[in-house]
Amino acid sequence: MSELRENRPHLGTCVELFAGGGGLAMGVHNAGFRPLLVNEYANRAVETLQMNDMPGGGAWPLKPGDVRDLVDDFKDLEGKVDILAGGPPCQPFSLGGAHKGMEDERNMFPQMFRAIREMRPKAVICENVRGLLRPSFKPYFDYILNELRLPFVEREPNASWEDHNEVLEKLIANDSVPASERYVVKYHQVNAADYGVPQIRHRVIIVAFRADLGVDWEDFEPRPAYSDEALIHSMRDGGEYWSEGRHADVDDDVKARVIASLPDLDLGDEKVQEKLRLKPWRTLRDAIKGIDENEGTPLEEVSVEAVENKGQVGPIQDHFGWPGARTYTGHTPNVLDRPAKTVKAGVHGVPGGESVMQLDDVTFNGTGYRYMTVRETARVMTFPDDWRLAGPRGEKMRQLGNAVPVKLGATFAEAVGTALKSAGALKDSGKKQ
Repeated sequence: MSELRENRPHLGTCVELFAGGGGLAMGVHNAGFRPLLVNEYANRAVETLQMNDMPGGGAWPLKPGDVRDLVDDFKDLEGKVDILAGGPPCQPFSLGGAHKGMEDERNMFPQMFRAIREMRPKAVICENVRGLLRPSFKPYFDYILNELRLPFVEREPNASWEDHNEVLEKLIANDSVPASERYVVKYHQVNAADYGVPQIRHRVIIVAFRADLGVDWEDFEPRPAYSDEALIHSMRDGGEYWSEGRHADVDDDVKARVIASLPDLDLGDEKVQEKLRLKPWRTLRDAIKGIDENEGTPLEEVSVEAVENKGQVGPIQDHFGWPGARTYTGHTPNVLDRPAKTVKAGVHGVPGGESVMQLDDVTFNGTGYRYMTVRETARVMTFPDDWRLAGPRGEKMRQLGNAVPVKLGATFAEAVGTALKSAGALKDSGKKQ
């Protein structure tokens, strides 16, 4: 476990709902918040959380089971929670789901609002799929934001969501609800690659602060720190991508092939110049070599034999081969010198080309393709190598596909913590995690 995570002082407390395989929970914890309660429903994800200690030691304060069964737990935490975090199940709104949206029984946003009413957290971080912004769901998404602004105004038992939204909109327009009963809400459309995650992952992150705290979020909200333009420049014009200590060992013919595929950059464009001042996007090749907590620990090369026999490769857990990789229309492979494609849970694990990668060796197994290992997938989700996953391969991949990248969660949690502290809403305890 990294020294940074072990020695970071507590800034405050948090509660994590819909924790899944632990990505957002770990990110918020890494940002300095001590969990008081962690909830998850899926059995395999619960097993994962039980298998792993919190960063720095100690078991997660896990309350497994249906969040709707947590009757008194939230009330017992009233006034004690600084950040409530969670990613309500996204299948109702996902392109890969059944698209039932607000009518889907898996829609758990109402439980997030119940948790807010009963715990009164200072801040809320909520992550979900970009599908929430599709035209067919946009009216309901606006309703979600209004409910988060006024979570204590409960919906009447027989009222439709449209009727309740009218009530909320009138109260918001009149500005008649006390600040202690309101939240200031902003949502962000993000690509995880822009925040240092070696993966293209478009998501919506909603951040809310209790209005009576007077937090000015605009001064602290995370800005993209990485760019595609900087990556392209580092490969072709600057050459740092291929330098010693990074990827100098890549064959010259592979480098030439990658460079030939790069688009041109208009260096006279001010927006391009602005992007060039950022760090380069991280790539799948970067993740396999090791970044952040895994830096200096490259994953060993997976052989054809390991693929055919589902063999473990090297000492790092979950780095084992898997046969049957192929690509077809609509399922193109990941390439090493780009961020990985979005890791997806899928109905039956990770489908088709979504977890297939194209190798430098075009003769590999007669195809040049193989499946990404579970550990490679965990790395592009920015999990540390010591994070264990429960279940068979498909279940492990499902948990990763449903997770929030640890680095993305930490980025937003750190910004929320800084904003709360600046407003005097947090006092550093000085205790080590």
